[in-house]
Amino acid sequence: MDTKKINCRKCKYFYITWDAKSPYGCRAMGFKTKLMPSLVVFQSTGKNCLYFNEKNTNKSS
Repeated sequence: MDTKKINCRKCKYFYITWDAKSPYGCRAMGFKTKLMPSLVVFQSTGKNCLYFNEKNTNKSS
């Protein structure tokens, strides 16, 4: 079992919402939450998020 912690801020589906009560969102799963989405997924399913897809941070000069 892979227990590597997922950093939502590095995922292309993660976003910051305008909702003060639920400031974090996941476009892949379609929800907003007060906690990091990957933590909510782990608490709900006992598994790491399967939608994690690292952002393309290749910055060309």
